[in-house]
Amino acid sequence: MTRAVLLSFLAALCLTSTAAAQRARDIGVPFDGTPGMLNAITDVPGVLVGHRTVIAGEGDAAARTGVTAVIPVADRRPVFAAVKRHNGDGELTGSHFIQEKGYFFGPVLMTNTVSVGTVHEAVIRWSQTDAGGGYGCCLPVVGETWDGDLNDIFGFHVQHEHVFDALNRASSGPVAEGNVGGGTGMMAHAFKGGIGTSSRVLSEEAGGFVVGALVQANYGRRSEFRVAGVPVGREISDLLPEISEPLGDSEYEDGSIIVVIGTDAPLLPGQLERVTERVAMGLARTGSFSSTYSGDIFLAFSTQPVTGTEEATRPVQTLVDGLIDDVFLATVQVTEEAVINALVAAETMTGYEGHTVHALPHDRLRSILERYGRLREQG
Repeated sequence: MTRAVLLSFLAALCLTSTAAAQRARDIGVPFDGTPGMLNAITDVPGVLVGHRTVIAGEGDAAARTGVTAVIPVADRRPVFAAVKRHNGDGELTGSHFIQEKGYFFGPVLMTNTVSVGTVHEAVIRWSQTDAGGGYGCCLPVVGETWDGDLNDIFGFHVQHEHVFDALNRASSGPVAEGNVGGGTGMMAHAFKGGIGTSSRVLSEEAGGFVVGALVQANYGRRSEFRVAGVPVGREISDLLPEISEPLGDSEYEDGSIIVVIGTDAPLLPGQLERVTERVAMGLARTGSFSSTYSGDIFLAFSTQPVTGTEEATRPVQTLVDGLIDDVFLATVQVTEEAVINALVAAETMTGYEGHTVHALPHDRLRSILERYGRLREQG
């Protein structure tokens, strides 16, 4: 089997991948809170996620990229939402509409920086098909992070068909993580990064609602990287990205992360804006400080549909302020775990011009956590 054929075969496998890769809990990373059955944003009823991974070629024509789609509600009614520009060296299209109206129609797409325009147009075209019918997609929501160290980013390898596939494949099942979809060519804390997800189920006293996160992680300085409070990045100072030659830690402090928070808790736009403020606290647990060239952009939505848009008044429900702290805490927890899941699931990748980004080594991570007394008992 030639390398080209092998790469095509691997790409095909990525299209049908479920969450088969190891996750942070599998190797003993401790987290607080109670996850949902899938420990994914798809634990939120109605939320769908789909990926299309694009892996092809080598050298200066190596494609290591893709698209990830999050559909907030299967019935495609508008839902309340809010966005937060924590650090603005990045893009999330459609954000002005959300800030103005307090709701959006979905879906949310994530890809590489220079493919935003292609994905934006493709979502509009998809909305005109039978599969995409019912969406008001004149102002699509598309986020990006830079994958140009592993991907021939100016080769424009993401095409309309890839966007269609990601949207049409979106499902409520397990979510593939790591080197998939929009996260294919991404790195985080100078390790291989990508897509990660997590969820929390609130107590019955707090309403039993679900909070989920999906991240496209492509940010962070190695020396600041933390797992469960342990300075893992300082313990693993080798295995730095090989971009022509191994580069120093400070040369990989910049990057970006897109975070999508979904919940079935009945939250209004102002409450969802408060939720987005808590995402940065979850990222801080992993060692993020939002460096000046990092695009750290967050979106939160409630699956409570916006109904009654043709009438003079609109019936809504809202969670009382006395219970929203549980949503805030869950947001911090799912953001942190989604990032660590992305790093644990990701595998070492070689791409553009032979550049290599190494995976976070599971055995060394376990050993470090054990030494610090933070390894979770298995079983």
